[in-house]
Amino acid sequence: MDYKQTARKLLELVGGQSNVKANATCMTRLRISVKDESLVNYDEIKKVEGVLGVVKGLTVQIILGPGKGVKVAEELANLTGLKLGSEEAEIETVAKATKEALKSKQTSLVHVLLRKVANIFIPLIPGIIAAGLINGLTNVINVSTGGAYNAFWWYQLIRTLGFAIFMYLPIYVGMNSAKEFGGTPVIGAIAGALSVSHAGMPLLMKIADQPILMPITNLAYNPAAGGLLAALFAGMFFAYIEKHVKKFMPDILTTFFTPLLTVLIGGFVAVLVIQPFGAIASQGIFDALDFAFNRMGIIGGYILSAGFLPLVSVGLHHALTPIHVMLNNPEGPTQGINFLLPILMMGGGGQVGAGLALYLRTRSAKLKQMTRDALPIGILGIGEPLMYAVTLPLGKPFITACLGAGIGGILASLFALGTITLGVSGLFGLLIVQPGTQLLFVIAMLGAYIGGFVLTYFFGYDEKRIEEIYGQ
Repeated sequence: MDYKQTARKLLELVGGQSNVKANATCMTRLRISVKDESLVNYDEIKKVEGVLGVVKGLTVQIILGPGKGVKVAEELANLTGLKLGSEEAEIETVAKATKEALKSKQTSLVHVLLRKVANIFIPLIPGIIAAGLINGLTNVINVSTGGAYNAFWWYQLIRTLGFAIFMYLPIYVGMNSAKEFGGTPVIGAIAGALSVSHAGMPLLMKIADQPILMPITNLAYNPAAGGLLAALFAGMFFAYIEKHVKKFMPDILTTFFTPLLTVLIGGFVAVLVIQPFGAIASQGIFDALDFAFNRMGIIGGYILSAGFLPLVSVGLHHALTPIHVMLNNPEGPTQGINFLLPILMMGGGGQVGAGLALYLRTRSAKLKQMTRDALPIGILGIGEPLMYAVTLPLGKPFITACLGAGIGGILASLFALGTITLGVSGLFGLLIVQPGTQLLFVIAMLGAYIGGFVLTYFFGYDEKRIEEIYGQ
């Protein structure tokens, strides 16, 4: 594939350099923000070699597959002269497109907020993946060897690397939260630090062996009570305070007094209001998940797996990112085991089954080619090409794929599958599920494949609809 030629052709089909506002890349997609969508030739873009599908909007999303999307994006950035951004850099444009499409201010505000929350946590995922794997593997080593390596400095160093990010994660969350909402990152870090349990914190000092008591509750301060949600909300609030203090503070004084007032006002509100609220919100999330897993059982597993990709299709899945992070925290109620992620992974399995059913039944050469190209990477956990280019445009296959994925969700619930970290999906999930449960994970994923295949083969196939979209 000639990446430079592909980029040149795509630039021409989106209306030329003068019509491009920004270009960015996200895993499998090339995102091009355009000024005038009427100049975009979607039909011809679909015909370009290597293009698996297109999502319309003010931000044109061209699905190219893993690796290819990044390389084409780099060539496009050279042609446009615009700095290549990330998906996070395009948040405002995407939010505006969503707002216009939905024609509802309230819904659009929800989308904007959820995307901002995702932007706070997504940059932290690489560190969480590394730390989660370290914690999971060292726990297995400790149990299997009876702690035989605990006296070795190099082993404890490895464990410390896994421990550190979760210990100080609230600081990073507070920092990113303030930054995302227009504040100074380091001031947000101070907000997040209020949620770090450290013996040296003056507020945790004991006087005559008695803790300092907080007003209202008359209890000792508990930094971890609000968890990451308290750090998230505190960072947002500090940014809000900082912006408003700047409005009335004289320029000659703002360098000194704006951060001081922000920290003082925000600190008291964070400790007295935001921390208790964060504790209530965190407990509510865990109670809801406990109800879904333990009270609803296989019904909860079915609903969660079948309903996940509809959330993805409208961009609401970003709301789950902080929940995944909390579940993988070794200090949390689940001791670092994420029981939600394996269930949601089954959503992609249903899409794979649906794609295979369409490939076997359809007479459309174009659809056969697209499913053939998208199925391998779909199996590995990159389901966007299958969903956006195949099942979602056809309608019925998307529904049957989601319903079929519920079979995998049922099995994942029955097997009590959990992951020790996050960041991958599909069969790559074998790398992060609890050691010893890999075979059960494969069985659950096969259940999702079969469910999506059977329902799509018999109930989701519509050749007439296929001909309308893809031709013969």
